[in-house]
Amino acid sequence: MSAPVNFRTLDLNLLRVFDAAMAEGSLTRAAASLAMTQPAVSHALKRLRSALGDELFTRTTHGVRPTPVAEALWPQVRGALAALRQALAPGDFDPRRDAVTLRLAMADATAALLVPGLVQQVEKAQAAASLRVQPLSTRDPRRLLETNAVDLAVGSFPQVVPALRVQGAGAVLRHQPLYDTRYVCVMRRGHPLAARLVDAGAGGGALTLDDYCGAAHLLVSFSGRGFGAVDQALAALGRQRRIVLTVNQFFTAGRVVARSNLLTVLPESFLEATGYLGELAIAELPLPMGTVHVGMLWHLRHDADPAHRWLRAAVGEAARPA
Repeated sequence: MSAPVNFRTLDLNLLRVFDAAMAEGSLTRAAASLAMTQPAVSHALKRLRSALGDELFTRTTHGVRPTPVAEALWPQVRGALAALRQALAPGDFDPRRDAVTLRLAMADATAALLVPGLVQQVEKAQAAASLRVQPLSTRDPRRLLETNAVDLAVGSFPQVVPALRVQGAGAVLRHQPLYDTRYVCVMRRGHPLAARLVDAGAGGGALTLDDYCGAAHLLVSFSGRGFGAVDQALAALGRQRRIVLTVNQFFTAGRVVARSNLLTVLPESFLEATGYLGELAIAELPLPMGTVHVGMLWHLRHDADPAHRWLRAAVGEAARPA
C-alpha cells in the first residue's frame, strides 16, 4: 500500500465489491453477482482505490485486469470474507435441496477411475446437484480456473503444483492430492516384442531401450502436440522414437494398440478401465519417468464455498481405494 489505511473509516462493503470484481474479471458480471448496477460497482472500486492509495484494476477489451497490488491483496480479502460468511451462515448448502451445477475438467483416464465412484456419492447423498465433466485438454488448467470456465480440475499437473508451492499462501489456486500412479508401456499381446516382456510380473525379459526406440509409437497428447513427457525423457538420454499416431484420449490409445503393432504409454491405474486388459501386454518403461501424482486444483474463490467443499469431499471419497 502507498500509505497506511485507516481501517476504522474503511467501508467494508467495498471489500465485497473488490472480491466480486476479482472473481468475475468483469465489472458487469460483478455487478450482476452483487445485484448492483455497473456504475455503482465502478464507483465502489474508485472509493477503495482512494482509500488504499493504489490502482487496483486496469481496463482491457474483455473486462478488467487486476494490478499486482490487487493480486497480492485478494487472497487475504477472500479468506477473511469466506471466514466471516462461514461464521454467519455455516449450513447454507444442503446437497439434497440445492440444485447447483458443478463443472469438472479431467482426462478420460481420470474420469474412468473417479466418475463411477463420484456418481455413487451423489446417489448416496440424494444430491440435487448436476455434475458436468468436460475433457481436460491441457496439463496447465490455471487459465480455466482463473476465468471460472470450470470449478475443479482433476489430473496430474507437474508444472503447476510446484509453482503453487513457491507462491505459498499468496497463490490464488489450491491443490489437494488424490492418488499416485505410474506410466507403463502397453502393446497388444501378439506384438513381436511381447514375448520378451515382463508382463504383469509373470517373469521374462525386460523391454530394452533399443527395443523401445526401435518400435512404432502412439502418443497421447491432450494438446495435440507431437512431443510429450516420454519424448523429453528420451531426449535427455540422447534418444528419440518414431510416433506414428497422436491422439488426445487414453481410451482411444488402448483400443488402437490392442489392434496394431504400435506401443503406447498409459497410466497403470487406468489399464483395467480400458476394457482391453486381457488383450494387452504391459512392460516397465526402459527409462525413468517418476511417479504420477493425481490431484485436484481449484480457485481461491471457491475455497470456502459449501457446495464446492461438498464436491471436493465427494471426489476425494471417490478416489479412495475400494
